Amino acid sequence: MNKIKILWADDEIDLLKPHIMFLESKNYEVTTCKSGMEAVEEIDKQNFDIVFLDENMPGLTGLETLSEIKEKRTEIPIVMITKSEEEYIMEDAIGSKIADYLIKPVNPHQILLSLKKNLDNSRLVTEKTTSNYQQEFRKIAMDMSSVNSFEGWAELYQRLIYWEMQLEDIEDSGMFEILESQKVEANNQFCKFIDKNYPHWFEKDADAPVMSHTLFKTRILPEVSKERPTLLVVVDNLRYDQWKSFETTINNYYKKEQETPYYSILPTATQYARNAIFSGLMPSDMEKLFPKYWLNDTDEGGKNLFEEEFLTSQLKRLGSNIKYEYHKISSLKAGKKLVENFKTQKENDLTVVVYNFVDMLSHSKTEMEVIKELASNDKSYRSLTQSWFKNSPLLEIIQQAQQSGFKLILTTDHGTINVKTPSKVIGDKNTSLNLRYKTGKSLTYEDKDVLAARDPKTIHLPTLNMSSSFIFAKGDMFFAYPNNYNYYVNYFKNTYQHGGVSMEEMIIPFVVLSPR
Repeated sequence: MNKIKILWADDEIDLLKPHIMFLESKNYEVTTCKSGMEAVEEIDKQNFDIVFLDENMPGLTGLETLSEIKEKRTEIPIVMITKSEEEYIMEDAIGSKIADYLIKPVNPHQILLSLKKNLDNSRLVTEKTTSNYQQEFRKIAMDMSSVNSFEGWAELYQRLIYWEMQLEDIEDSGMFEILESQKVEANNQFCKFIDKNYPHWFEKDADAPVMSHTLFKTRILPEVSKERPTLLVVVDNLRYDQWKSFETTINNYYKKEQETPYYSILPTATQYARNAIFSGLMPSDMEKLFPKYWLNDTDEGGKNLFEEEFLTSQLKRLGSNIKYEYHKISSLKAGKKLVENFKTQKENDLTVVVYNFVDMLSHSKTEMEVIKELASNDKSYRSLTQSWFKNSPLLEIIQQAQQSGFKLILTTDHGTINVKTPSKVIGDKNTSLNLRYKTGKSLTYEDKDVLAARDPKTIHLPTLNMSSSFIFAKGDMFFAYPNNYNYYVNYFKNTYQHGGVSMEEMIIPFVVLSPR
């Protein structure tokens, strides 16, 4: 194994001989020099793994030397060592992207810790994360067999997301595969839980989670007041792990006061779940009470065109007189327009922004090979979401809201899942087209692959005719017709879909934040 090569520049390097001997005893190779200029010359002569740099040297200062080295070799980690505790020196050094900052006098173990942190970080993190997950794996497996409440499943899903995001950056792909198989098993058990319990959540006085149709009344409206404006952002089709991927960016502007998962209704599709949020009603009630606003799957026309009208009627029903505005953002142009005019929103008690980007992203994945390449798995899907958010008008809207003192509520209507396993289904020409749920009459399907609602009224869904039923795909299944079966499978396998039963689609974030 090659020795790690250190360059140490200090005009009093002779006084550091014990430190250098200590490092050499640990199998590091140390090259020393007494000035910044010598350090720059050494960088030209040979490759180093890390540089220790005294800040106060004659000739080129430490900061000037740092700048010279970074121009030549941007990738080398540089550790600044100084007697000075002047704040501006620390800020300059940190601004120049140093790897570490040590105050003299330093002892050999401080130097060793800095080396481990900067050069051995990946290996040490991998070993520790792997060891921790191996212990947690057994715990999760035991809990999975006994969890029997909606709170328990939400907590278990969040634990799996936590470990997924911990393991995604380590070098042990085997551990990641073990986690993936554990998620599959968790979804198998979760589907059994939903099959058994979901219909009972609608019974009077049932022990039920907050769901799409109760979210506004129980969680959103209590947060709205006339003392401070509130911005409600509903990002369409946002999974819990995607929220976690850009949470740190939002933390620069807002601090989290509350984060509580809630459950999407079935089908986990925009037309059902998002209309339920804004109407405060289940789909069968929307169809009955608002026939001019509700469209069934087989009806022509847009299915989410009346969210603002649904919201108006819900506020009236709840006896609320708050002043509000509703905005739906489906394009970059519309997002930028709201950014330009956002100051006017301060007059409202509640500003509602429905942001459709993530939904467009997931659906375009089935159409665009570029998106397929960029989002081929959950890790890259999270990364793509994070990159989008950092460069989106939505972030600008949130920044403006923070500057104007808005409370921020961020949530979604449902999640999405990467589908991998085809399941054959047969229906007539009026069967709905969604890949994760079907509604129609005389559906033929594999019983083991679906959660079936033969009488949709029991789960408050519309009944198109006497023999209509709903079926929902479990886990990572997707429906394919026997005609053109291979085409369907090749075209839609490994794409992101929603409408069915999985933790990813049903257990979704609700977050309340206050401005920093």
